[in-house]
Amino acid sequence: MSKQPVKVLVVGLGNMGRSHALSYYKNSGFEIVGLVNRSSPELDPALADYEILPSFEKALSELKPDLVSINTYSDSHADFSIMALEAGCHVFVEKPLASTLADAKRVVAAAKANNRKLIIGYILRHHPSWMRLIAEARKLGGPFVFRMNLNQQSSGDSWHTHKQLMKSTSPIVDCGVHYLDVMCQITDADPVEVRGMGVRLSDEIDLGMYNYGHLQVLFKDGSIGWYEAGWGPMISQSAFFVKDIMSPNGSVSIIIDEGAKSDDIDTHTKTSSILVHHAKTTNEGDFATSDQLLKMDSEPNHQELCDLEQAFVLKAIHENIDLDQHMYDAVKSLAVVLAADKSIKTGRVQRLDTLYYG
Repeated sequence: MSKQPVKVLVVGLGNMGRSHALSYYKNSGFEIVGLVNRSSPELDPALADYEILPSFEKALSELKPDLVSINTYSDSHADFSIMALEAGCHVFVEKPLASTLADAKRVVAAAKANNRKLIIGYILRHHPSWMRLIAEARKLGGPFVFRMNLNQQSSGDSWHTHKQLMKSTSPIVDCGVHYLDVMCQITDADPVEVRGMGVRLSDEIDLGMYNYGHLQVLFKDGSIGWYEAGWGPMISQSAFFVKDIMSPNGSVSIIIDEGAKSDDIDTHTKTSSILVHHAKTTNEGDFATSDQLLKMDSEPNHQELCDLEQAFVLKAIHENIDLDQHMYDAVKSLAVVLAADKSIKTGRVQRLDTLYYG
């Protein structure tokens, strides 16, 4: 006998919220019971007949969903997630899980206390090419050097969106959780120390916030990594996308298509190809193995990737998947970028030994 569709309430209809809503619409395992947003954005024609409700609390109480999909600005993630969990709903929440480490831990505690599923939007975990990148890097063995960035040159509507995001979240925190999570998946060692640097490059941004940031992180096994993120019309298109991992035994790198632009959302996840280099040399000093260029054909685009992510949400609910490690990892990567953010604001190196959930 087929399972009843999971009734889902979608909260927040920005770029990610609209994409996730379309994923629920296309997947017969879900039934959208409501859309919540403070304004009325333009939706895909498939979603045009749904009423957009202004009040999350009222929609949660009246519609009684099985799942709440939270895609709002990050300063509301924790409160909305806890409200939904305490109402007996499973929760999908976009990254970052919360704006503070204490709030992130409160959300995890609420999921456990109410025996509900909590899935955080770490979309790269569902991307076959990124999964391959992580597997190839792990084959090399550590210690590792991680070199990663995602700079986004933005103008018009996209710059407006970035300025709105920066009222509560810096680029280092908003995007950095993805790439710290990738680093942590490659090395099994815990992060122990982080240093951050940042600068405000526009007077359109509130004082105390920065639109360019850079962090350096040290792991217990001696691995090190840096991550760089910047938003705005002044951000360079040069080397805006670097994803490079080195070890004593070689390196693994993402090679993106020539001409890719930083404001193309598909560029943020597409790999195009992965270059695997082995360091071993012959007695004559030549490389023993030729480099491998792994072409990532038939990669999912952004919408297809959202579809894969929400298919996992459905699987987690139906198959009662244990998500303890998933939640732990989300809090750990968030702890690193929040500590980097604190380092930027205080000018001090931050120790991480006791910060993350454990």
